[in-house]
Amino acid sequence: MPDPQPPLVALGDALRQVRLDRRLSQEQLSLETGVHRNYIGGVERGERSPSVATLLRLATALRIELSELFRRAGL
Repeated sequence: MPDPQPPLVALGDALRQVRLDRRLSQEQLSLETGVHRNYIGGVERGERSPSVATLLRLATALRIELSELFRRAGL
């Protein structure tokens, strides 16, 4: 697998921090969104490049605007 790209790593870090702030496990987020736990882990590590639709599902479940998630990631 190729090295993660810095913007994806930053986005994953921001997503992880919001998830932890909400006190949700990857499993709990997975159950709320229908996005597989392993995929969420890959996004958080910057190994996956999620679609906008997937990011919207995750952001909605985390009660954060997608624009705020990108801002936190410095994007």
